[in-house]
Amino acid sequence: MSVTLGQPVPDFTAQATSSTAVKLSALKGRKVILFFYPKDNTPGCTSEGQAFRDLYDQFKASDTLIFGVSRDSMKAHDNFRAKHGFPFELICDQEGSLCQLFDVVKLKQMYGKEYLGIERSTFLIDSNGILQHEWRKVRIKGHVEDVLQAAQMIDTQCQQKTRDEEE
Repeated sequence: MSVTLGQPVPDFTAQATSSTAVKLSALKGRKVILFFYPKDNTPGCTSEGQAFRDLYDQFKASDTLIFGVSRDSMKAHDNFRAKHGFPFELICDQEGSLCQLFDVVKLKQMYGKEYLGIERSTFLIDSNGILQHEWRKVRIKGHVEDVLQAAQMIDTQCQQKTRDEEE
């Protein structure tokens, strides 16, 4: 089973930094961003995390929670988060259940060798738990700005819908 655009995301509970247990159903009423990345403290993953960090206040103003997800250990996540001052939690998915649910583990190549790894991907879940947007094979430049704009658009659409219902 994997997620589908326009459909509810199955509930999950995952361990995150700050001894946090992230339970999707407990986050109803707020938008949730899950950004999957290959490995802590690598150049691309660091740049992506820093971009989310730098726009964190704007995501917060849009009532959007951010979670980074990789298969690194909790200790690696704690170090990565502290080193770069990330204000959001990092989810530890060592067993790969979230990676499987979101279908982000793909066959990759490096130095002529093939291996299974996380394909950089981002998912935006609305306040009702519905998957509204997915970005796969992410290129970092401009990506976080696109995600922020999508999160803000959900607010605009909800406000418009409320106005239409009141008229």
